[in-house]
Amino acid sequence: MSDETDNAEDQESMADDWAAAMEEQGGDSAGIDVDIDDINAQAQPVELDELNDEAIPLGDPKLDLILDIPVTISMEVGSTEIAIRNLLQLSQGSVVELDRVAGEPLDVKVNGTLIAHGEVVVVNDKYGIRLTDVISPQERIKRIR
Repeated sequence: MSDETDNAEDQESMADDWAAAMEEQGGDSAGIDVDIDDINAQAQPVELDELNDEAIPLGDPKLDLILDIPVTISMEVGSTEIAIRNLLQLSQGSVVELDRVAGEPLDVKVNGTLIAHGEVVVVNDKYGIRLTDVISPQERIKRIR
């Protein structure tokens, strides 16, 4: 059954429920003509305001609830798509070509969502990343849509 058929049946069911409720209240359902298509035609889309860039202070009690939640931060050097046949043929010493050019900034992701770009640095014999471009909250929301 298609979605349109399901939707039409739901609308008819709502109109029947409305008529039954009116009869219970002692009203005359014949005097009320409910046309779901008319109601849907009168519905207007609502424009929502864009989120502003005002930072919430870290001392805000509303934030205290979430500040200790752990998140996963990862850096992505690049990616590629290969067939399973080629994947199964990989062995030690195999080279997989990525979609990035050498020297191009890495993607910094938090729980899989891109938040910044950066470059690899070495600090006390450990790898780190220097952020070169942080994605604004508004841009992150636009990418989700």
